[in-house]
Amino acid sequence: MRVTLLGTGDAIGTPKIGCRCPACTDALAGGKSRRLRFSVLVENGDGKVLIDTSPDLRWQLIRTGISRVDGVIWTHAHYDHYAGFGDFHRVQNRVPVYALRETMDYILNYLYFMRPKRNVAEIGQPFDLAGMEFTLFEVSHPPICEAAGILVRSGGKRLVVTGDTNPSIPEESLDLMRGPDLLVADAITPPGYSLKKHMDSQEALDLARCLGARKTVLTHISHLFPPHEIAAKSWPLGFDMMTMEL
Repeated sequence: MRVTLLGTGDAIGTPKIGCRCPACTDALAGGKSRRLRFSVLVENGDGKVLIDTSPDLRWQLIRTGISRVDGVIWTHAHYDHYAGFGDFHRVQNRVPVYALRETMDYILNYLYFMRPKRNVAEIGQPFDLAGMEFTLFEVSHPPICEAAGILVRSGGKRLVVTGDTNPSIPEESLDLMRGPDLLVADAITPPGYSLKKHMDSQEALDLARCLGARKTVLTHISHLFPPHEIAAKSWPLGFDMMTMEL
């Protein structure tokens, strides 16, 4: 199983429009602080699956040379996680999509013209896609009522993508998440910021220790971190187009 972080930024991406903070300055100069919005590509010998469809999806697909996928899974109905799905228009018809029911209803009301193949997923109920097994689990991302993380199993390996969440993940979800070979964790800021709907980098690392993750990569990163090359000395930050083999 190969995992590619197509975009590691938060909802506004880095550089933030009009900002000249150190991270944004590095991003404008072409450094690794430049972050498109969140999407993850998971693939094996049988196919390719997108976890979330960033508003920057067009450029992400062009960069990877990908024009077709076997499915899309949406974690929740926030703009930065689904709005790029329209970039499949006139590229790939009838894309199979998977999400919890309310998430699916909300997103397809916005993207009604796409006419994808709708598949409603249930919390804790695995489904097979492109030779991999996917299971959605509940996370906490207030004020939104329905948000999910994803467990992927393939070839005896376990990938956990937390999705957007704060530390208050239900115990049932934690049980499902334990022992991942790779944890891709939401970590929007370094410690010291008060954001009730996301984890900071220390909270994400605390979660990784609780789960016994073999490898952890932080994503959904804001411009509030130092420039990437400095921040990566303290935290295992991902970067756009980072690829990992499991």
